[in-house]
Amino acid sequence: MRRPRPRRWSDLSRPVQVLSIIGGILQYSLLIAAQVDLARRPAEEVRGPKSRWRLLAFVSFLGPIAYFVWGRRPPALR
Repeated sequence: MRRPRPRRWSDLSRPVQVLSIIGGILQYSLLIAAQVDLARRPAEEVRGPKSRWRLLAFVSFLGPIAYFVWGRRPPALR
């Protein structure tokens, strides 16, 4: 039995290629935004260890979104 040939970039339609590129840019942008926010935000304003959120931010789209939704505490009122 013949194994199917792996799909190549050139096999994808133009709209699928464009959506893949946009998705990659969005995912990378979320990762960078989460890492920059973690670097600038004091530890008291982060729920849980910053190192855990840094690692979690590398998990697809879900990690950075989870950090922005649940990982940050509002800044303390002065």
